Order: sequence, then C-alpha cells, then structure tokens
Amino acid sequence: MAPIPKPPAEPQDQPDSYLGLAADRAERLARERGWSTVRSLPPGAIITMEYLSGRLNFEVRDGLVTRAWKG
Repeated sequence: MAPIPKPPAEPQDQPDSYLGLAADRAERLARERGWSTVRSLPPGAIITMEYLSGRLNFEVRDGLVTRAWKG
C-alpha cells in the first residue's frame, strides 16, 4: 500500500505581519518567507473554503493588505 502523502510544512510566519503593506511588497515577502502560494483578493470576493497548506491569502483594498490568513 502506498504511504499517505504528507502536506508541505507551512512557514512559521504571522499573517498579521503583512497588514498595511503594499500588495506587491507583501507578496514578494511572503514568497521569500517560504509560502508556496500567495493569493490576493478584493474585499468581499467569493472564494471556496478549502484549506490549502502552504497558501497565504491577502485581502487587498486600494493596493494595501487589509486582511491576511493561512489556507
């Protein structure tokens, strides 16, 4: 039987550290810190709720990160 796949480890990073940053700067910084996927969304965007290990989500208003969360 094949082994159960192990999800990639997430960076030990606090999403709140991105609040107030320019979206492009926040995305670069997140990738430097090891996030494999970075997703920028407008306020109120309709998204699916599946959790993806290694993904960092940003809500961006007027070019600045106003909310950040894992998954």
